[in-house]
Amino acid sequence: MIKIDVIRSSGDYGFEATDANGHTIRIDTSPETGGTNYGVRPMQLLLMGLGGCSGIDVVSILKKQRQEITHFDMHIEAERETGKEPALWKSAKIIFTLGGTIDEDKAKRAAQLSMDKYCSVAETLRRGG
Repeated sequence: MIKIDVIRSSGDYGFEATDANGHTIRIDTSPETGGTNYGVRPMQLLLMGLGGCSGIDVVSILKKQRQEITHFDMHIEAERETGKEPALWKSAKIIFTLGGTIDEDKAKRAAQLSMDKYCSVAETLRRGG
């Protein structure tokens, strides 16, 4: 079982979430809804988790294929539903930028495998709707 502690730590909406290993993330709402930019928004945190999960998968797959990665970036753009509460993510676009001695087809396949088979965050979001 995973345990996370979430404690209000700044203003009305600023929280710190800490895992069992002591890793901490600051969370807040937008200034438009009463936040102070103390931390990342919860829905953005989901996208960050998606990026981290997929990034780990892609690197792991390519390392097993003996590909040499010297640079790895991901850029995620997503759009939320409008006029709904809650406003769920309706689409996301992920751009992978890799450098090194990497076969392009292997990199594309690794990204596809991550999104379709291995990334638990991607599957969680997919099942959510």
